[in-house]
Amino acid sequence: MDSLPLVSVIVPNYNYGRTIGLCLDSVRRQTYPHLEVIVVDDCSTDDSAHIAREAGVTVLSTGTNSGVAATRNVGVRHSNGEVLLFLDSDVALAPDAVEKAVTRLLAEPNAGAVCGIYEPVPLIRDSMVEECRSLQAYYWRETAEGTVTFLFPSICAMWRRVYDDVGPFDARLRQTEEVDYGLRLSARYDLILTSAVRGTHDDDHELLPLARKIFTRARLRIPLYARRRKFAKGFETASRAWGSLAALLALPALLLPLLVGPVGWLLPAGLLALSLGCDLGMYRYVRAARGTGFLLFFVAVQFVFNLAVASGVVTGVLHWLLSGRFRALYDREDAPVAVLPAH
Repeated sequence: MDSLPLVSVIVPNYNYGRTIGLCLDSVRRQTYPHLEVIVVDDCSTDDSAHIAREAGVTVLSTGTNSGVAATRNVGVRHSNGEVLLFLDSDVALAPDAVEKAVTRLLAEPNAGAVCGIYEPVPLIRDSMVEECRSLQAYYWRETAEGTVTFLFPSICAMWRRVYDDVGPFDARLRQTEEVDYGLRLSARYDLILTSAVRGTHDDDHELLPLARKIFTRARLRIPLYARRRKFAKGFETASRAWGSLAALLALPALLLPLLVGPVGWLLPAGLLALSLGCDLGMYRYVRAARGTGFLLFFVAVQFVFNLAVASGVVTGVLHWLLSGRFRALYDREDAPVAVLPAH
């Protein structure tokens, strides 16, 4: 056991007082024996940093609100582990998560990082919208298991030497840093997504804020995907992209019956059917897991999610066409390594 590498668990935090105690409790219950825990607080305005200190772990501060990418970089600079395990403060790990992540890293010489998946139920069950989001997140990740190019830094173990080689997270990026980092890492090493490493996530529980987040992330992906001219390998499939587009087109198609009569309903109905068919396995999974009644609600929520994705992509494409600065969002090489911590 003494030969096992030290794992530095790095927990970025901003106003997660509701969940950080659960997160750190789950780290304390890990079966893996060689851990250090570092919470990096991004200038929270709630009591989350106090809760972390009361838990007896090392707590640092970014000194100024800087975003999750910079926050993770600070944690790395003050860590000692041969393995870095990034864990979001709204995630509670399964007791064997660290052990299984390290075992996978040790077993596969080409593996640069191992990412885990979420359980299909929320950490704190607040709403049916959150239940829908958790089921979607679980299914998409579980069916993408294997070698991917999309980093999942909410539960992610990587070798320190890999981080040193790939470089830090881009501290300018506050919402799509994981897409950028996953593509950079997977260009040199295997990036593995596995259902053996698990955690339970407290997701957003209100529909409109969640839809806004999905819209923004879709928009910000456009400059990166336009440069690479392909999706990241993982759950962002061409089929799901078509499903989102079909959902968006179904809205203006609802005007067709006013112009041509009842036959006009064929087009919006066909587009909705196409949207569902593009991710039919997910809907079958939800029906099997939660029943037909819940499935109907899930379909409605997923329709909103698809609208958010498609409208974000359309907006991002327009922004990309009109703004050279937006096109260069991922092109700069002078991003700061990390902000200095304030104790």
